[in-house]
Amino acid sequence: MQRPRLKMRLGDLLVHENIISEPQLQQALAQQQQSGRKLGATLIELKFLSEQQLLQFLAQQLNVPFLDIAQKRIDPKAVQLLPEVQARRFRALVLEDHGSSVLLGMSDPADLAALDQLAELLAPRQIELAVVRESQLIEAFDTLYRRTKDIESFASQLKEEHGDDQGLDLTAVDEQTDADNTIVKLLQSIFEDAVQVKASDIHIEPDEKVLRIRQRVDGVLQESILNQVSIASALVLRLKLMANLDISEKRLPQDGRFQINVKKHQIDVRISTMPVQYGESVVMRLLDQSAGILHLEETGMPAPLLAKLRRIIKSPHGMILVTGPTGSGKTTTLYGLLSELNQAGSKIITVEDPVEYRLPRINQVQVNHKIGLSFSNVLRTTLRQDPDIIMVGEMRDQETAEMGLRGALTGHLVLSTLHTNDAVTSTLRLIDMGAAPYLVASALRAIVAQRLIRRLCEYCKQPYQPDDMESSWLRHNKANATASYWHAPGCQSCNHSGYKGRLGVFELLVITKPLADALRRDDTSAFAELAHRSEGFISLGNMALHYAQQGITSLDEVIRVSEYLDTDPDFDAVSS
Repeated sequence: MQRPRLKMRLGDLLVHENIISEPQLQQALAQQQQSGRKLGATLIELKFLSEQQLLQFLAQQLNVPFLDIAQKRIDPKAVQLLPEVQARRFRALVLEDHGSSVLLGMSDPADLAALDQLAELLAPRQIELAVVRESQLIEAFDTLYRRTKDIESFASQLKEEHGDDQGLDLTAVDEQTDADNTIVKLLQSIFEDAVQVKASDIHIEPDEKVLRIRQRVDGVLQESILNQVSIASALVLRLKLMANLDISEKRLPQDGRFQINVKKHQIDVRISTMPVQYGESVVMRLLDQSAGILHLEETGMPAPLLAKLRRIIKSPHGMILVTGPTGSGKTTTLYGLLSELNQAGSKIITVEDPVEYRLPRINQVQVNHKIGLSFSNVLRTTLRQDPDIIMVGEMRDQETAEMGLRGALTGHLVLSTLHTNDAVTSTLRLIDMGAAPYLVASALRAIVAQRLIRRLCEYCKQPYQPDDMESSWLRHNKANATASYWHAPGCQSCNHSGYKGRLGVFELLVITKPLADALRRDDTSAFAELAHRSEGFISLGNMALHYAQQGITSLDEVIRVSEYLDTDPDFDAVSS
């Protein structure tokens, strides 16, 4: 390999080419001495130039190509030529294997010490260099260096240790198992892989001949298949021990929780087991406690809607509902509201099942149905604890709903969730549960309905014309079928899915006097009509369509969120 060299030091070269000034260089050098970071990273941090400017300049000076690897299909076998630890250490990735040589992407190809060590690691292959964005490299590490091989290896080892019998010797796996036990290593690899791809759930499902491990990433399950189905009972046993569940009970579902540390992340795991045809199915919800509570601005809530909601939560009493199906982000929104209300002058009590995030200064109560500690029982006591704000995890029955509504009428601000499809039907659901219409009308202040939609990948999204089915759906809903819409065919950055990350879609219904009067009369049709015509009300479907026309999401996601649009879209109201 011919070692590329800069003719001058990087800082002097940048000044010589008038990309930065001499005072900027001196400021960066002074900060570099304090932080110990590389000069290039310091210059980018100080915003004296962009990452792309720096890398293109380096590529030109070193006479090597500058590659956008988000658009490049990378061979996973070539990637494995360089161990993950070294790849992350030197910020380098093998992009192509040509047999006698490799194409190596680096964020800093001028680092000669790193190049020497990489040359030894990849010998006897020669190195052809390319410059790559560091941010893209870090993303590629997470998607390409998966734990799939480790999982398969540990699964095979575990099968060998316990034999091929479907009924494993459960006494071989007890609570005092050494940390080096194969099962522990296997579970550690499964959790590391899930955290690496930012999975929200892990599903372990035994089938007749295979064991399926599925991870929910951005709301969609990704499947891995293990042929060692006989290890399923040992895995389930170990997980039950970690969650303090009854290991002898296989006929009934069980729920529990435990905490683990994975890749410097403190993960709270909620586990649910259920007997199925070929054993026990396990679903684990992963909650990253180290990530902290998501602020309301980060949920995707539009500024006008957020400002209106913030005015409402300043009310000293009344009920605010957050509604949507399971997995729509209701709890995230509730915790965001609680974090804004969490002041020294207010007493907040929450009744949850389970307590997902632990918040300072807030009294959080975990419901326990086994000992009679239900939502209604805890709520009854809560009202005697002199709270200012009460959060009820979910309105599940008539008694809980009525107590929450009465609490909202007696000087408390009550926050809760409800499983309904939209804001308008939430009031009708409360009445169907047995709550008196006058009580709902008097106590309810506002309803937030929400969904999570997938974001299109920024690297590969492109404009396109809707197909016949989508055009027909748009015309049926009186939406603009000729507007610009986007889709993403998939690339390396999004793991060829076309989507990366999720965004909240919201609708806010404020209960005004006309709406409350319609509720008192139990006139559901008048209530629905008034709600859709309320000032500033924008439905979930219309807001999702607005995001689709902005190129944030796809029409597929809009149709998934809402089968129909309630009104002609008023997009100015969304963005104003």
